[in-house]
Amino acid sequence: MMINSELRKPPWLKVQAPGGENYTFIKEKLREKKLYTVCEEASCPNMGECWKAGTATFMLMGDVCTRGCRFCHVSSGKPAFLDKDEPSKVASVICELGLTYVVLTSVDRDDLPDGGAAHFTQTVQEIKKRNKKIIVESLIPDFQGLEISLKTMAESGAEVLDHNLETVRRLTPRVRDRRCSYDTSLFVLKRLKELNPKIYTKSSLMLGLGERETEISEAMDDLRSVGVDILTLGQYLRPSNKQLPVQEFIHPSTFEAYKKMGESKGFLYVASGPLVRSSYKAGEFFVEALIQNHQ
Repeated sequence: MMINSELRKPPWLKVQAPGGENYTFIKEKLREKKLYTVCEEASCPNMGECWKAGTATFMLMGDVCTRGCRFCHVSSGKPAFLDKDEPSKVASVICELGLTYVVLTSVDRDDLPDGGAAHFTQTVQEIKKRNKKIIVESLIPDFQGLEISLKTMAESGAEVLDHNLETVRRLTPRVRDRRCSYDTSLFVLKRLKELNPKIYTKSSLMLGLGERETEISEAMDDLRSVGVDILTLGQYLRPSNKQLPVQEFIHPSTFEAYKKMGESKGFLYVASGPLVRSSYKAGEFFVEALIQNHQ
């Protein structure tokens, strides 16, 4: 394993600079409505490809997070007041873009009594009000494990609910904010499924932070034990010098082996590759087909 913090990116991680008609259209529309995407805030390497294909992950409740995870590029601090018109604005833009599968996520808002669960739900409902056929996936924070917030999300109308474990148990205190907990994340995923067995639950792991194969296997087992249906595995990439350095660049063949490992453990779908992210369009295509076949 390579442990040099100045590692050069291997060829399989090189991507084209963003561009194209759809990319420009989405960017302009977001600026016009003063909306945020996790694509930009997290410096996602797939942003150009996804926006070119007409897909984006919307980030609710501002661009300042109340937590400060050591892998994340989103600013940490005191968030601005909640924009009550945001759910309607997001829903309108989604319909203007003609999207059929939408991913919503947010910063952590520990300053709000419910962590922002009602705001999430209002956004989902505004989308469904305009077009019931749009499939909504909500990638949520842990809401500090609050039952009322989890119940609100379970009943929000979103077909897919995500909460990311992010890393293995041993590395959680070093990688995530001190207010985050490996066990709280598992509890959140467990309760969501218990509160609404009809939803699909999903989680994600970043690799390349020093985790061991046995720990990845254990994390998969933990996720399956709480009923998680869908798993994504991707390469951690350091957004700037302020975040944790990459400890290892995982080879694509290793990602393929982890995909097979996850499938053998019973996940309905595993997306695993260097450029895979929690909001990953290949996974979205699979889930969209899965949901449509069960309607």
